[in-house]
Parts: sequence; C-alpha cells; structure tokens
Amino acid sequence: MTRDPYPGQSLRRLFNPKSIAIVGVSSRETSFGARFVANLYAFTGTLYLINPKRDELYGRRCYPSLSSLPEAPDCVVIATDLKQVEPIFEECIAVGAGGAVVIASGFAETGDAETAAIQTRLAARAAESGVRLNGPNTIGFVAYESRCAATFLSDLAFERCWDRPRELRRIGFISQSGALGLAASQAAQRGVYFSSILTCGNSADVNLADCIAYLASDEDTAVIGCLLEGMPHPRQIETAIRGATEAGKPVVLYKMAKGEEGARAAASHTGNLAGSEDAYRTMVERAGGVFVESYEELLEVTAFFGKAGTPAADGTVVIATSGGAAIMAADAAELAGVPLPQPNAEVSATLAARIPEFGSARNPCDVTAQVINDMESLEVCIRSVMGQAEYNSVIVPHVLAYETSLPRIALMNQIAGEAGKPIIVPWLTAWLEGPGSLEVEEARHLILTRSMNLTFKAIRMWTDWHARRGRSTVSGRISDPDAAARVAPDLAAAGRTLAERDAKRVLSAYGVPVVTEERARTAEEARGIAERLAMPLVMKIDSPDLPHKTEVGGIALDLSTPDAVESAFTQMMERVAAAAPSARLDGVLLQPMIPKGVEIVVGATVDAAFGPIVVVGLGGVLVELLKDSVAAPAPVTPGEARDMLGRLRGRAILEGFRDLPAVDVERLADIVARVSEFAADHAGAIAELDVNPLICRGTDIIAVDALIVTAGAAEVSGEAQVEPA
Repeated sequence: MTRDPYPGQSLRRLFNPKSIAIVGVSSRETSFGARFVANLYAFTGTLYLINPKRDELYGRRCYPSLSSLPEAPDCVVIATDLKQVEPIFEECIAVGAGGAVVIASGFAETGDAETAAIQTRLAARAAESGVRLNGPNTIGFVAYESRCAATFLSDLAFERCWDRPRELRRIGFISQSGALGLAASQAAQRGVYFSSILTCGNSADVNLADCIAYLASDEDTAVIGCLLEGMPHPRQIETAIRGATEAGKPVVLYKMAKGEEGARAAASHTGNLAGSEDAYRTMVERAGGVFVESYEELLEVTAFFGKAGTPAADGTVVIATSGGAAIMAADAAELAGVPLPQPNAEVSATLAARIPEFGSARNPCDVTAQVINDMESLEVCIRSVMGQAEYNSVIVPHVLAYETSLPRIALMNQIAGEAGKPIIVPWLTAWLEGPGSLEVEEARHLILTRSMNLTFKAIRMWTDWHARRGRSTVSGRISDPDAAARVAPDLAAAGRTLAERDAKRVLSAYGVPVVTEERARTAEEARGIAERLAMPLVMKIDSPDLPHKTEVGGIALDLSTPDAVESAFTQMMERVAAAAPSARLDGVLLQPMIPKGVEIVVGATVDAAFGPIVVVGLGGVLVELLKDSVAAPAPVTPGEARDMLGRLRGRAILEGFRDLPAVDVERLADIVARVSEFAADHAGAIAELDVNPLICRGTDIIAVDALIVTAGAAEVSGEAQVEPA
C-alpha cells in the first residue's frame, strides 16, 4: 500500500476539522455517541448529529444520513458497532469527508480472521479514496485551539487547557494507546498544556508516523511527544522524525514493549545481540529525535523542550539555597555529562559580595537561605550568572513549597525572559503540587522538573538535540557500487552457510580488511604452508557447520614451528571430530598471528519489521556474556557508526588501554559502515552475518573471523542450518 507522502496536508481536515458529523448518536446518554456530543459542547466549528429515527437530540438537529448534510464534513465520528463501520465509511467516501474516526474494537487486535479482513478492507479503501481513517479501536483526539474534544472519555480537564494562552499550548502528544494518550491531558491540572492529543488505535490507515508528520506541519505545535508500542514498518517513523527535525520541532519518543522474544537458535553472536529496542533508539536519534527510557520521562522531557528554546552553550549553573541540593546537583551533572563551568572573575566577585561566608560562590553555588530571602540579592546573583556565556540555563532547586515563594517565582520568570535563557526549577519537595508548582509550570520562561537526575538528563538531551540538528547527515555510499553484483553468486546457493574463508572473501569486496590465510587439508599440507609463512601462525578448523570454533577446540594460537603446526593439525581434527561428529570438516586455515588489540564484533541480522540491522559491540569470546552492543537499521553512514561506537558502555577501551594504543575510531566507523552496506545490499539473501573479532590496534584494524548464514540456510531449519557448538 502506497503511503501518503504529505500526511500533514491530508490529515488537517481530520485532526483540525471545521465540521464534525457523529454517526451513532442515540438518546442513551451513556452511549459513545452521546459522550462525543457532550465533549464537543465548546467546539468552535459546526457539529452535525446523524440519526435517521430522530429529528433532534441534546438540543441539536439530527440528520438522517451523511448525504443529507449541507456540506461534506471534515471529520466523521463513527460511534457504531463493528458491523456497521464498513457501509458508513463508504458513505464517508461518497460524500467527500475529510476522514473518519472509528472507535469500535474487535478488529485485527482480536486475531479473528473475519474481523481482521474488515480492517484490511477499510485500510485499502482509505488508501484508494484519500479519506483518512483514524482507528479502528481508537479513543479519538483533541485539538485544543478549536476546542475539539473528539473523544468519549470525560473528566480530562479540557477547559483548563483551552482557556490558557495559545503560547502555553505548544505540546503535541501522540499515543497508540488511547487511554494513556488521553490520560496525558490531565497534566493540565498541574499546568502542562497541549496543542493536540492524537491516538492511533489499530492504525489501519493513520499511524504514529503520519501523526508526527501532521504535527510537524501544525503551527500551534512546537514539540511532539510520542508513546509507541510498535509498528509493522517502523522505518516510517524515521522519515517522519527527520521531517519534524528539519521543521525545528523535537520529537520525544518512549517505546513500550521492550522485551525481546524468547531465546532463538541463532547461528551467530549477532543474532543474539541485535534487539529491536536498540534499533528503535538508534533510528530515532539518527533521525534527530529524542529517545527516553520511561513513560514518566516522556511528558516531562517533552514539556522541557516545549519551553527551553535554543541553548546558548553546553554548560549550566546551579544557584541553590541548600548545600545538600547543591551536592545533589553536582552528582547529577556528572552522571549526565553536563558541564558546570565555574563563574568567571567578574561573576565570582558579584556572587562573593552577596553570599555569606558560610555559603559557596562556586558552581554549584550555595547562596544559603539568607540570600534567597533577600529578593535584591537573589536578583543580583541570578542576573550575574545569566550573563556568563558558558551557561545555557540557570538551575534553582525548589526545596520547600510555600506561598511566600510566589513573588520569587515571578521575578525569576521575568529575569529568564529578559535574558533569553530558561531557569530550571527542580521540584525537590515531596509536596508535588504544593504552592508554587502551578506558577512555575505556567511561567513561560521557567521549567519545572520532578527530579535532579532528570533535570540534567533533559539538559543533556536538549544540547545534544541541537548539536545533532546542526550536523550534516549527507553521506553517500563508501563501498564499491559493483561489489553487490560480484558477491551475489556466493550468496545465491540456498541452504548454504558461508564459513570463514568464503565469508571473508565476500566482505573484502566491500573494502572490509581481512586477514590472509591458506587452507590445508592434510597435516603434510599444513607443514608445507608453515615452512613458507612467517611465524607465529594461527590454525582454525575450516567447517561451514561450526560457527563457534573455540567451543569445539577448533582454534590453536601462537604456533611457532612447522612441527607445532603439523602436530596441531592432527590433534585438532581428532578433537573437533569427537566434539561435533556430524560436522563437515574441510581442513584447517592457517593465518598469521595478529598482534593483540581491542576486539570488536560487527555483524548484521534481518529483522521482520526493520529489515537489515547492523550491530557493533565489544567482541571476542565474551561477546554474549558482556552483551555490550548497539544496533541500527542498515545502512549507516560512518558518522552514524561513530555515534554507535560512542554508545558502547565499554567505549573507553577504544581510547587506549594498558599497553594498547588508542583505536582509530574513524577507521573503525568506516568498516562498520561498509559491513552495513553489505547487509543492506543483500537483505533478501542473508539471515545473519558475524565478523568477530575485528582486532583493532591503533590504525591497524583487521577482521580475523567471519560467518554468513544465508536466508536459504535459515529457511531450511526454521532458523540457521548449523549445529550449536
């Protein structure tokens, strides 16, 4: 099905309607149709009720059908049971409606083939006609500027939000879950206001990516928060987020359903390392989005971006009335990697003149309760740090909630507005909505946060988002464009696993540096090769059936004489044959012993939803134990590969460790990108790819082992046609 290339335009009638028709309104006040009517009492557009048996309901005229209306409605709410949805949607198409909201459940989500087929037909008709369909199984949406509460839920503080100034209603919120999406609207009770809240339900037509694209074009929306469960084609989200980023609108996303499926019989390490959760994160961030870890963070970080503006620098400064709060801030800043530059000489002198001797004029700055109760001194302190160029914001922790803080809050909002930098107020009192909290939330230039750690985490996300947005993402292919055609025959044989020798030959066509080797089928051949090559050597079993050679005794290191090589051949063949009697043994590979270095695994797998995914992690024999890896949809650019390496928990090892030199990260990122291009070129032919390890020593980076499992091999066994070693 072809996706709408301009969903921001086609969804405007549906999600920002000038007219709404409700089909399924009855006299029963608890019915869904009646509850839609009740919520739309303040709608600034025209509301039509459809009921062929009544002339009037709830003080409004009823029409017998959509075709009897004086105009084609922008939005049709279908508040009927499942069986009536199809003919009503056909009528929507016939009259030229902008779109329809289908709240009925019981479609594809039940697993029933008959009702799933109805959903499929609805989606097809929406695509054919251009009449957009929200749902089925959706709760609806809210567009606050037009006071359009097109939902059957109640008690959601709609009035509180739409009564506030337009400039405070800058958050667009999207959720696949209707209940959790509309639950966010209750944040208005504490001063967080929205431009729109959209829910997707089953997403037969309009999905989360479409909603992002729509809000990216909405002039009332400055930041977009997304609650995602999952999508059959997740890379649509990448395109939508990229468009929002180009429009200057941050997209903050939290993905539920993090758990991976149970253990799988993966042939390569990569198959066990690659997770869709990590692929979602990498995809969102490389498109310019912000990926958060929890539902609790989602709304808070989104609200932060809604007020923060553009950071003038990377660092911030803390003005605290509590020494404990200052210490807490220092810990949180270090954890998040947010710089706390010290005040310059001029600012230090100003602070020292105002702060008692038992306070501290450093950053974090403990001004003590004495200064906080002196409005003039507080103003001088805050204005002085606001003027220092190294600070993007000022953090003023709020330790106690009390009425007398209100003048101080108003003053801080004024100072922040004049300086063009936000003042961030971590709300540390346990009285979460005590005096002052609403005033901070509603202040245009103050940002309320609910924990010190999240305060600095949000600052880090904020500065990173603007840095990524300013970075060029243009990067063309770096591997040989003819490589795909050259290696395709090697991958074409169904049911074949490419063991090390063949896998490395294929990868070398993409510019991946691989260790040289010679094959020996007998002990005499092994000795002859050893007599020609420089010592020491590595011997490896050559078998397409044994992906993990170490586990069957299939590797011998540091062989320094021809005698040692000959003896090792005989012993290895006997040892491996005993450990894996059904495995095909083609002999051994003899390779030069590569000097010790940092071991990295690079691989790829093909995900049912994402397609090819590239994985990079700390490699070697402990790869599955450490599970320190990062995944991304392939292909990736060298810059994106560099970002992946920067997210490894053990990334410090790349900077030099003990007697090992620092790894050339640019060179390593180039190799990761080349592997990803191979995976993208051959996504239909491979199931898994494993390069483990890449031995990295300064600028010398070389692949010493590799494995490719073809799609044919995976199909033969249901996963991979190999024996677990």
